[in-house]
Amino acid sequence: MMMALGMFVFSLPTLAYQELQRQTEWKHVSNARVGARDAFQFTGKGDDTITLSGWIAPELTGSLYALDALRLMADTGKSWILIQGTGRIYGAYIITSMTEGKTHLGSDGNPGRVEFAITLKCTDDDVRNTLRNLGNIGTLRDMLTLDGLANNVNVVNGIGGLLSGLVTR
Repeated sequence: MMMALGMFVFSLPTLAYQELQRQTEWKHVSNARVGARDAFQFTGKGDDTITLSGWIAPELTGSLYALDALRLMADTGKSWILIQGTGRIYGAYIITSMTEGKTHLGSDGNPGRVEFAITLKCTDDDVRNTLRNLGNIGTLRDMLTLDGLANNVNVVNGIGGLLSGLVTR
């Protein structure tokens, strides 16, 4: 496991990213002064954005259904706990955007390579509340079934044990 976002596990069978970029901002308000540089006052934390990018080759590694599962998670509008494979907890994040580019198309239109980028923004949601409010993993399973993805529910099954251990703490 490389990383988990809520009930979704980033790994070779699902979606292995090759690059993680993080941008953190802090807010400062400026006040103009005569004959001197502006004065600045720190007003708090700004955006904390993580972008995961990479590519998959669906016939070899990765799954197109993993991107669909992440879209369904984004459609809920919820914050999801972001945990690195080492156990480091980044906090609660929302999915703000996804891009996907398909190349090496076969005669049936299936891509041989899919490049992707997923942008996440940190929310101020309490991590413990986010863990409690993840809900039943069956909820995501039901969404996948409704969208005709029932054959690939295994994309999200792997994190069930990990989250159940964290929620009970």
